[in-house]
Amino acid sequence: VQLQASGGGLVQAGGSLNLTCTASGSTQIIKGMGWHRQAPGQERELVAAMHNSGDTYYRGSLKRRFTIFRDIAKHTAYLQMNNVRPEDTAVYYCAVQNMYGYYKYWGQGTLVTVSS
Repeated sequence: VQLQASGGGLVQAGGSLNLTCTASGSTQIIKGMGWHRQAPGQERELVAAMHNSGDTYYRGSLKRRFTIFRDIAKHTAYLQMNNVRPEDTAVYYCAVQNMYGYYKYWGQGTLVTVSS
């Protein structure tokens, strides 16, 4: 599975950004897709995920500002980020979850920079 993420960039605090990730290749193995992020000097963390069943996960209070969408037919996941904050600055990675629940396939990452 290959993943192509896009939509990152520079945004002012309080603004919005929409990330897109499209999978190709052996997409039949996809059971879920998730967005992770890694800020400088920090570990990668799961931000939001959506299973094929529609079940979603959000990290803590991010649910109030971030929304994950998926178009399963197009093998695409979106992350709508609203009211962004400087602490949201990170490289955002999309990843595919296989039948065992592991995020085995990763995209190249897209940088989101939030200015104060």
